[in-house]
Amino acid sequence: MIQILHNPRCRKSREGLALLEAEGQDFMVIKYLEDKLTVKNLTTIISKLDISPIDLVRKNEAIWKSEFKGKDLNDAQIIEAMVANPKLIERPIVINKNKAVIGRPLDAIKTIL
Repeated sequence: MIQILHNPRCRKSREGLALLEAEGQDFMVIKYLEDKLTVKNLTTIISKLDISPIDLVRKNEAIWKSEFKGKDLNDAQIIEAMVANPKLIERPIVINKNKAVIGRPLDAIKTIL
């Protein structure tokens, strides 16, 4: 089943959800700010996205700028930072089996449906 990591307060995330509904897809919503991801969950998602952990970080978030920017962090430390501070995770993320995309731009979601 398709999954969407969703933040209801984020316009892009709401647009991603609306796209899945408009496409008539069955999907499961994961409110990752409430139901926190584990290191294993996030590592699996990053693998499906086929990106480096740093590419999933929202670098304009205040917590990133104050706590992590400019530090020499390895992949494991970046993942730990996102698990501890889920606001740092780009959104929305749509997962379909072994593939995933960040729904920015929105059309990226259509590539895995």
